[in-house]
Amino acid sequence: QLQIVESGGGLVQPGESLKLSCTVSGIRFEEVAIGWFRQAPGKEREGVSCISNLSGRTKYIDSVSDRFTVSRNSGVSTAYLRMDSLQPEDTGVYFCAVQSLRNYTPCTLSRGDYHSWGQGTQVTIAS
Repeated sequence: QLQIVESGGGLVQPGESLKLSCTVSGIRFEEVAIGWFRQAPGKEREGVSCISNLSGRTKYIDSVSDRFTVSRNSGVSTAYLRMDSLQPEDTGVYFCAVQSLRNYTPCTLSRGDYHSWGQGTQVTIAS
């Protein structure tokens, strides 16, 4: 049974950092790309970053491209989202999702391309 568990959220002040983790079980980690999404109160869930499985290629939305870093460790079936210089607009529930990809296909930031989701972890940035 596929399971996706996020952790690492919390309350921090503007300018501080957090590192989210996403541990996947029940599927070969090497066969899935990992996407990170977030949903702010009253807003649509948006794709923030993703990392492909075979190539390790990454994508980011513009607003986080110089502050967030996505990575993955196949040895522990875990992906990470390092978030630096956090701002109040980064507040939201952060979700990890998996996308089955083959043949070095790059990952996407489209919700509909992901077939399984974690439960989310709350990230709050406030003074």
